[in-house]
Amino acid sequence: MLLPESIPPELVVARPPSAHHPAISPWLDEQIWGHRIYTQSPWLIFLEFLTVAEACHREARLLDEGGEFYPLMFRPYKRLDLRNILWNNDAMARIDEANPDSHTAWEVWLEWMADKARGVNSHDFSYLKPRFRTFHEFTSLVAMLRGAAVESQSNKRWTSRFIFPFGPAALYEDLNLTAGGAPTREYINFGRTGELLYLMLCRCAAAAMLKPHLARLMEGKNQWNVLLSLLQRGPETDTSERGKSYLPYRSHACFDALGEDWLSVFRLDLPNFDAVTHLVTLGALHLMLYQLQIAAQWSHKESKVYFLCEVVAPKKTLVRELSTLNYQENNVLTAQAVQAYIDEIEKSEDWQRSVSEASNVHEAFTNCRGFLVSEVWWGDDDDYSGVPDPAKLLDELQETALRRHQQYVADIHRIYGREAGLVSRRGTNKFRYAPNDSLLKTLLLANVPKRMELHEFLHLLFERYGFVFNEHEAARVVSKEDFDPKPFAANAARLEQRLGSLGLLRRLSDGCAYVLNPHSQGKT
Repeated sequence: MLLPESIPPELVVARPPSAHHPAISPWLDEQIWGHRIYTQSPWLIFLEFLTVAEACHREARLLDEGGEFYPLMFRPYKRLDLRNILWNNDAMARIDEANPDSHTAWEVWLEWMADKARGVNSHDFSYLKPRFRTFHEFTSLVAMLRGAAVESQSNKRWTSRFIFPFGPAALYEDLNLTAGGAPTREYINFGRTGELLYLMLCRCAAAAMLKPHLARLMEGKNQWNVLLSLLQRGPETDTSERGKSYLPYRSHACFDALGEDWLSVFRLDLPNFDAVTHLVTLGALHLMLYQLQIAAQWSHKESKVYFLCEVVAPKKTLVRELSTLNYQENNVLTAQAVQAYIDEIEKSEDWQRSVSEASNVHEAFTNCRGFLVSEVWWGDDDDYSGVPDPAKLLDELQETALRRHQQYVADIHRIYGREAGLVSRRGTNKFRYAPNDSLLKTLLLANVPKRMELHEFLHLLFERYGFVFNEHEAARVVSKEDFDPKPFAANAARLEQRLGSLGLLRRLSDGCAYVLNPHSQGKT
């Protein structure tokens, strides 16, 4: 694998065999960011992560790769009995209303399910009857649980509908059904980014401290998980092996930052499932940061990636203009990383030797094509049918790689940034960085143990995430020609007002403004 000088070879995981991923060509985005970083919603990323974590916890290897960095293999639940009851059961309410007698209602519904249930090993759902006093009680429970659907507006197919992660009884993989009714793995909703998130946490410095917190999530000691268990036939044994995700780096500062933030949220001991929303947001945010930081390393960017954050003002400001430009600059980083990889190919000793030591152009072309087949699994007759010229071959690879990159990976910055609450078009038709209230609260909970002076908090956000709000940090990243301290000072003042209105900031008698973690008040 070719690498930029900024990434030490000893931190890179060996590539998987091409036979493990035969349909992927060229294997180029995957060598930079992993297989695979994909445009999923933050909630679906988190649910996919939990299916991996639960499967590994079941085998007593939660956040433990056992010294092996590839492949990640696991056996997630299918839970097709539960999914048929929750999502493939439109007649239930009608049957309940039309049959006041519970015995009759059960008989009608069981007959209906015997005909309509799909993908299950048994069409007999009579195991449910003794678990409920009446059919109406059963119907009411199902209706209540349906109200806890996740991403209910975007997932119309019943095999790809999910429920809030109350515990292991609520976790299952994304599926589709074949024409014959057999369940098969689906990649539309669970595109493997959740698997990458799991691997990032496996390799973070806080993995050992995170493990007991995640294990408690997997235990499901709550009434909602118990209720979901009532709907299931019994312990599930029908699982299939999944995995082979690939994360190229053994360790990275981005992994550590993610682990530290999740650990901080867990340590707050928030009631019920309040922590989950913050974990979802932070997961998406850190995946976006990982993508951009890796892209910057591959692109030989000397300075760290930063984000000029506007606190939305009633009128257009210099901060908004610079934030828009900053977004556009960051948005091309990933394509620049792909181009940098191809440049590394052309500069490599193997490529240069393939050209210089050949006795003629045809031999040089054959050597170079063989090198590309080995390096990025691209270059055979199915990939390239142009003239036998090494330069043309490399041009075609560049065009193919960038076109493929734009289909999925290039959108991560925009989509994850918007979903996490960092990227916005509010008040304009151009994207910029304008954190919403939800993200600001999440950042505060993850970084402020109890209270912190406002400017110290803003400096921390810059050092940890590259977020710029005030004039002090802006002076470090904005060019002298574009820098004006007044708009950034006004931006910081608006942020102070925002945090105050959210109950997250207090200005004391000494004139200092402090941000407050409301969930740590009274704690030692």
